[in-house]
Formats: sequence, structure tokens, C-alpha cells
Amino acid sequence: MERRLRLGRRVDPGRPARRDILRLGGLLLPAVAAPALLTGCGTSPASSAGNVLRVSQPGDPKTMDPHKQGDMTSMNALINMFDTLTTRGQDNLLHPRLALSWAARGATTWRFTLRPGVTFHNGEPCDASAVKFSIERVLDPATKSPIVELRYVKDVTVVDRLTVDVHTTVHDPILPDKLSLFGGVIVPPRYLARVGDAGFAEHPVGTGPFTFVRWQRDHELRMRAFAGHWQGRPHVDGLVFMPQPNPSSSLAALQSGQVDLAAGLTPDAAQQLDGYGGVRLDGFTGIRTSYLSLNTLDHGPLEDRRVRQALNHAVDVPLLIKAVLGGKATEVPAMIPRGAFGFDPSLRPFTRSVDTARSLLAEAGYPHGFSTSLTASNVDSNVAEAISGLLSRAGVHARVELLDPGTYADRLTSDDHGALGPMYLAASTVWTLDGESMLQSNVRSDRRQSRWHDKDADHLIDVEELSGDPAERRRAFADLQRLIQQEAPFVPLYQIDNIYARNDRPRWKPGPAGVLAMQSAEISR
Repeated sequence: MERRLRLGRRVDPGRPARRDILRLGGLLLPAVAAPALLTGCGTSPASSAGNVLRVSQPGDPKTMDPHKQGDMTSMNALINMFDTLTTRGQDNLLHPRLALSWAARGATTWRFTLRPGVTFHNGEPCDASAVKFSIERVLDPATKSPIVELRYVKDVTVVDRLTVDVHTTVHDPILPDKLSLFGGVIVPPRYLARVGDAGFAEHPVGTGPFTFVRWQRDHELRMRAFAGHWQGRPHVDGLVFMPQPNPSSSLAALQSGQVDLAAGLTPDAAQQLDGYGGVRLDGFTGIRTSYLSLNTLDHGPLEDRRVRQALNHAVDVPLLIKAVLGGKATEVPAMIPRGAFGFDPSLRPFTRSVDTARSLLAEAGYPHGFSTSLTASNVDSNVAEAISGLLSRAGVHARVELLDPGTYADRLTSDDHGALGPMYLAASTVWTLDGESMLQSNVRSDRRQSRWHDKDADHLIDVEELSGDPAERRRAFADLQRLIQQEAPFVPLYQIDNIYARNDRPRWKPGPAGVLAMQSAEISR
């Protein structure tokens, strides 16, 4: 679903004001300040940029080495310089990219047939040896790759120049899907052998539609169109990524002509644009799913299932979506979002009832509630504060602790399951469009972000991750979602729309995961 607005100063008398909705829900949040530059026509005309597309997103890439990052902010930039074996199309289906075809050859082997004639930016051939090198580089402990999707891959065999067999320790039914982004990036082995890891990170070479020009950390990443790309030259001559951690400054840069497209906007920040000219909002149904993770392992109220169920009853997700997100999200009943394989349409969310929440808390021995903390990235401050307000109505006083995105990410991916406190607000992109991506790191007892240990859940994770029978996987996902509702180790929230602000220059449409692959983008001149 696409929603496009041409913004001008207007008032809709039939639409309740955001602050009125917040009052009705008992939530009083500070509005995001509209950027000071959002007045007039800006100071730097967009036409001066020529055929160069300038994009902002909340953060800067962590590295230019695609195998040493595992976050979407980095991948959004790197996917423009590197290709993957497969790709997810705007139709939500898996399509060929560097691999023309793939097929399972037995329980533990996937065979990939590669596209002929593909070269890296330096002229080095992209062949079966490059694929073998790339996948095994991700797996090599010396690489210290944070990419987890290839956990079942054992090694890769070169069959011939354009054919590889990927061997797994157990059957992995969605391995081709996992090779559509992080784990599927192919790098040049000869170039890496010559310059080493450090040299490669300083001047990356891929097969993607754009070549690396320069990276000024925390300022801009500049790329140039690659005329020799196997799919043809991109429509734009250049591509620039700029980090804008503050949504207000990102939007100010947009209207002043410094950027053409602002990505990664939260709905509450995007609402601040309402009434300003020269800016368009594009909204697309997304797959990124937000939730609260509850620490069930350490001593405290969250050990008790009744307390966790009470939190689910207390957090009025429909009100949250309406009041804070401007309706730009869809409620999720049990972690897996609509549109992903494994979603169970028969599931219904928790009823939203403060009385039910208070009754469960009293039954668990907390008739007067309790105090705790809720940790979030400061990018999600409004949502976190709203959730805290909703919980307080049931007697749960959750102090909001905000972290800068870098610190939050480091704690989230650490081995300390308590690093983000009793409750934290998180989101997963679910870019494979398979429920496994949503659950892989935070459910099974031996996984990095697991804060809930349950033997039945572990078994169901094994079935959905390893079975080659789609019907069996679907049943396992359904049972797992029902178990999650029963035991309530999470508070599932919503899948959020992908929202972009732009000027009149760019023409581009993202896929459901919102990846900033800009090869198809065009600019009006």
C-alpha cells in the first residue's frame, strides 16, 4: 500500500489534533520541534545538485566492509556498492541477482548457478571462487562478522566457474532468502588479498551499481554510477548518503536543498511536516516490527507470567498507533508481522484493559503495582514515553532510560542479556519476509538476545528453522505464536510504515523492508 501526500498548510476539521488524542489516552508527550529551516523555499536550490541523488538517514555506516556490519543503516548504503546472490523484489518474492537460479540438492546442499560476465569495479571476475571466498569469509572467526543468518552453513564447494554448492550442517529451508542481503554480499578475493581487510574498508570494491568515491565519517558517503554494471548503468550519475541523527535537522536539510530524500523517519517526526510546502511524504506499508523485550530470567516481577500478561493488557497498542504514530502502523498480535511467512491470521491481540492488568498484578502479589525501567534508543523517545504512560495507568511505573543509537546497539548485541534492563523497546526489520528473521535471535535459549528459556519454544524454533516442509514450518510458527501469547515474554506492538520525506526531484519506490537500494531511482531535472 502506498500513501502519498503533497504537503501545504492545511487543517483537516475532521481529524482530531494529535495532542487531543494524547490527552484522551492519558499520554502527554512533547511534540518534536519543527526544524527552524522549514520556512520559505530554502537557501540552496536543489537544481544545483545536477544528476546526483542525496539521501539522509538517521545514522552513518559503521564500516565500508559489508562482512563486518550487521545493521540496516550500514546495509542501506553498502547495498548500492555491492550485489547479493538473490534479491527481494517489490512483489515480495525472491528474485535472481548474482545467482540466476538455485535448488536444494539433498538435505544439506543448495546449488547456485551464477550470472555470467559479471565483474567487480576493478575488473576482477565475479565467479564461483569469489562466492566461495565471500561466504567462507563471513564464517571465518577471524573476520569477526556479526552476521548470524549463515549459522548453519559449513562450507562452499566450487563445481565449475559459474556453479557453487553451499553445504549446511542441517537443512536450512530459507538459505536463498538469507543470501538476499547481509550474508549474500560478494567481495573480490584477489583485491582483498592484495590490500588486506583495512585497505578494503578504506576503499571498498564490489559489483554493485555504484562505485565508492569517498567517505567522510559522520559527514557524507559519496558514490559514482558504475557504467559496467551487469544490469545497466543507474539513472543517476552520483549518490550521496548523509547521516542526520536528528529528524528535525534531516527535514531541515531536505527543505533547504541539502538532501533530496530523508529516510528512516519516525511517524511522529514526519507529522511535524504537515503544513509546510515544498516537501512530500511518501508512506509505504512496511515489515519492520516493534516490540518490548521482557527479562524473564532475572529475579523480579517479570519472572511471573501473570505480570507479563498484565503488561500486554495495559499497553493499548491501537491508541499508541493513533496518538503517537499518526495511524502509520499496524498492530501485531504475536511478534510475526503480516506479510511474513508464518504469520497466523487467526491470532487476535490481547484485549486492552487496565482493569484486567490490575487484576493480574494483584493476583501475582503486586496490588499496588511496581517500579521498573524501560530502555530505548532516543530515536524512539516519544514511543517509549507513551508506553510508560500507558503502563502507569495500571500501576506499573516504568522510568524511561534513553540511549544514543550507538550505545543502544552495542548493548543490544552484547552477550549480557540484562544490558538493556528489565524492559527494552526494540524492532526487527524482518528483511527475509520469513518469521525466522523475527525470532531467530531472541527466542531460542542459546541465542544472544534470548531472555526467555522454554523447552517447547526451543523445539518449535528448531522445527521452523530446519524443516523442509512449508506446511510443517507454518504449523510450528502458529504454535510458537500461541505459546508467546500464553507466556508473554514480549509485548508485541506494531509493524511500522516506511516513511520518506522528499522534494520534487527523486522518483523511487522501496520494497517492503525499506532497503535504500537506489539503482532504480531517477531525478527530475
